[in-house]
Amino acid sequence: MSTAADLHANALGNYLRDRRQRIDPAALGLPAGRRRTPGLRREEVAQRAAVSATWYTWLEQGRGGAPSPEALERIAQALMLDQVERQHLFMLAQGRPPEVRYAADNEVSPRLQRVLDAFGASPALVRSATWDVLAWNRAACAVLADYPALAPGERNILRLIFADARPCDRQPEWESVARMVVSTFRADAVRAGASRHVQGMVDELCASSPDFARLWCEQEVSIYGEGSKRIDRDGVGTLNLEYSTFAVDGRPELRLLVFTPMAPADAEGVRTLMSAYDAARSQ
Repeated sequence: MSTAADLHANALGNYLRDRRQRIDPAALGLPAGRRRTPGLRREEVAQRAAVSATWYTWLEQGRGGAPSPEALERIAQALMLDQVERQHLFMLAQGRPPEVRYAADNEVSPRLQRVLDAFGASPALVRSATWDVLAWNRAACAVLADYPALAPGERNILRLIFADARPCDRQPEWESVARMVVSTFRADAVRAGASRHVQGMVDELCASSPDFARLWCEQEVSIYGEGSKRIDRDGVGTLNLEYSTFAVDGRPELRLLVFTPMAPADAEGVRTLMSAYDAARSQ
C-alpha cells in the first residue's frame, strides 16, 4: 500500500496513473478483454499521446525525465483532462501552469448573474478578456450604460469609450480613464491568450479613433485592480465611486467589476438614477 510520503515523492506519476485508470476503454472503442487493472493500459495512453510506451511507463514511475510542454499537451488530450486537470498536470510536471489557450465564451451562469443582482445600488458587471460586457445589474445600466438597449457587438467598454459620441462630459477625467483602459486591456488580452482574437477590433479602433491609436501606440501595460472613478450624470451631479476587480474562479478570461458609492450622497444618487431607469423602461 502506498504511503503519503510515496504519493508525494511521485505526485506526477500517481496523478497520471489515477487519471488513466478512470477512463473506460469501451468508451474509446478499445476492447475491454481481461484487464488486470481498470482503465487504460500504459501503452494505450502512450499510443494516444504519440509518445514512447517505455518513456510513458518511466514517467509514471517517476524516472522519465522532465516532459516537454508538447508531450504534456498530448498526454492531457490522451487522458481527456479538463482545463483544471490539465493545469494541475502542468503544475506537477513543470511547476507552472500551461500556456493560456483563449476560448471565447459569452455565457454567464445564472448563479453569477444573481451575484451581480445582489450588489443592489452598486453598479456591477462581468467583462471578458476582450472587454465585452457579458452581464450587468440594474445599477450598471442606470449609471454606466443601457446595455440591454445596445447590440451585442456594441457592448464593449473600448467601443463605448472611444465612440464618436464619447462620454467626455460624463467622465471629467476621461483622458486618464482612457489611458488606464487601453493599458489594462492590452495586458488582459495577452494574459488570456486573446491577442490574435482582438486584433480586428484594435485595427478598427485605430482607424476610427485617433485617441485610441495614440494610446495604443504608446505600448503601456498596467493592471488596475481597484481605484476610484467620477461620473457626471444629469439630475444627480457628480457620482464618486470606488471600483474593485475580481477574478471569476474557473473562468480566467472573466473579471467581475464592482463600483461602490463612496458616500451616502453617492449611493442616493445611484438609487435616483435606478428609479429613473426603471420608470423609462416601463413606459
